[in-house]
Amino acid sequence: MAAPRKYSVELQLRATRIAMHARKDPESARGAIKRVTDQLGVHPEALRNWVRQAEIDGGVQPGTTTDRAQRLAKLEVRQLRRVNEVADPGSPARSPHRRRTRPGRVGGGAGRPTSAAHTGPPASRGVLPSR
Repeated sequence: MAAPRKYSVELQLRATRIAMHARKDPESARGAIKRVTDQLGVHPEALRNWVRQAEIDGGVQPGTTTDRAQRLAKLEVRQLRRVNEVADPGSPARSPHRRRTRPGRVGGGAGRPTSAAHTGPPASRGVLPSR
């Protein structure tokens, strides 16, 4: 879930439009963002980022457009899901009826070895043979 927006979309569009218009006029270009942020109560960096992205989307500046960034994000999510499916096709998330067991545990409970673990010669149990 995305974080809540501090500024409404309408305020963002309005502030961006006003700032871009003010920057086109050579007499008001200097300090335009600061004036607009003071008038509308928006953080200067937020407005600066909105204007920069609007210029990229409009083809004025080079960079990744908003549409392209959204398409790339969707593609990345799709690819990650595909990789996860290939990497672990039998995961419990995909097989709800599969019982999860702990590896290396055979009966006994609480970490105690079972009697089957004590089979074999005495030396294998850590007991040295007497002479």
